[in-house]
Amino acid sequence: MKHTTFHYPTLEDVRGESKKLNAFVPLADSVQALFAPLTLGKSQVANRIAFQPMEGTDGTESGAPDEKTIRRYARFAKAGPGLIWFEAVATLPEARASAHQLYLTEENVDAFKRLLDDIRAISLKENGYAPLIVMQATHSGRYAKPHGFPEPLIAYPCPPLEDTPLPEDRIVTDDDLKRYEEAYAHTATLCQQAGFDGMDVKCCHRYLACELLSAYTRPGMYGGSFENRTRFLKNCYRAAKSSISTPSFFLSSRLNIYDGFAYPYGFGVSETSGLSPDLTEPIQLIRELKAEFDLPLINVTMGNPYRNPHVNRPYDHGNYVPDEHPLEGIGRMMQGISDVQHALPDLPVLGSAFSYLRQHAGHLAAGMVENGYCAMAGFGRMAFACPEFVHDLREKGTIDPARTCVTCGGCAVLLRQGTPAGCVVRDREVYKL
Repeated sequence: MKHTTFHYPTLEDVRGESKKLNAFVPLADSVQALFAPLTLGKSQVANRIAFQPMEGTDGTESGAPDEKTIRRYARFAKAGPGLIWFEAVATLPEARASAHQLYLTEENVDAFKRLLDDIRAISLKENGYAPLIVMQATHSGRYAKPHGFPEPLIAYPCPPLEDTPLPEDRIVTDDDLKRYEEAYAHTATLCQQAGFDGMDVKCCHRYLACELLSAYTRPGMYGGSFENRTRFLKNCYRAAKSSISTPSFFLSSRLNIYDGFAYPYGFGVSETSGLSPDLTEPIQLIRELKAEFDLPLINVTMGNPYRNPHVNRPYDHGNYVPDEHPLEGIGRMMQGISDVQHALPDLPVLGSAFSYLRQHAGHLAAGMVENGYCAMAGFGRMAFACPEFVHDLREKGTIDPARTCVTCGGCAVLLRQGTPAGCVVRDREVYKL
């Protein structure tokens, strides 16, 4: 694959272009802010860098970690992030996004435990500390492919996401949703047995819990009002909380604060705001989750990687050209993260979408942390491409431009194909399109 040439050789180039576009892209001159410890509830992380949940599509058919899964997390552990937000793990067989998505069960919980033990041992040996590890519990909803082909389970018909309307029998019933909620109790039990520090009730990128937040048009107890649209997410939390027996174990979410679709098909907009974000409801939801479930942090994101990926991971080259500059997308994400952190100053916010800036990504992350716009910075694509960037930032104050993510989207293509996913540029001996 041809490497793309980054437009901005220096920080001043990024600053200048961001100013022209009136984009909120706060860059720090130093990355030191990323290496301060942070207390999260009853736990502490050694630094402000998190690796985001990046699905490898490389589990066994039964849902256990396989060879490539183990290899990936060994690389992550050696790199030394303070937090590893472990990839999406299905809560039910029909909730899997592929035939090889991880799925935690009684039969394979020991395999997960061995993997976590290895992650901590490797990081302790290489870095002198173990990362906090949070598992992302998911129901894939409209993106379910448990047998390798689409078997969507949708909250409501959504024209912006459906080129052809899906059959009505693909709409999940209220009884279905109640059963899905109950599954989070069992998953939380297994999550603790495996040794995870916490569990993410996944609510992003238009998977089921996220889609229900915008179910304005759905009738019944899971649609219409804010109370109804947030019912599923809160009930999943309640089910998970009922199974917590480990005092330090916590719940959180990777949460969409903006979907990028106009009312009535997107969360994080108002009836009159069109495509402009309105974070009134997202902030209200996060505030309520924090109050009821004592969240130690929240992981903030936006968009739908299947339909409008420029919203959650801006790029230079993709399968369509957005009608906005990538730095405008970065600015919207950074502003949204900052707005949430400002509204909830006592809740550490983990931000997203830093990788686009390549060798300058650490300076954006540090600028956000240094100025109190977020407490931690999450990296996904960059962790696939070059997990060692954490060492680069600590030891050199920058990331080697010859090893960064080039925002080509190749890892996402592999994921959509249901094949093992990784960096097709920097790890090409293992991953090929």
